[in-house]
Amino acid sequence: MTGSRLPSAALSLKQFLQRQKVLGIYRNMLRTIRQVPDEADRKYLRNWAREEFQTNKNATDEDAIRMMITQATNHLEVLQKSLALARS
Repeated sequence: MTGSRLPSAALSLKQFLQRQKVLGIYRNMLRTIRQVPDEADRKYLRNWAREEFQTNKNATDEDAIRMMITQATNHLEVLQKSLALARS
């Protein structure tokens, strides 16, 4: 038996933190989408977010992942601002 308890595909600390950040953005996006008043728009946005994250699930290039995190954060901010404006 070897001394390591980690599975062979264990994430590095940097990868783990990046994954947590992506999951947090995804959760916040879904929470924000739940606030959209129109059911059809909500469904469209939920499917769009799911497809985007699913498409990029296996990305490994760190620069590309950072760019996608920035884009997702920007999309989330725009959606939040649009909802705030719609409520006012």
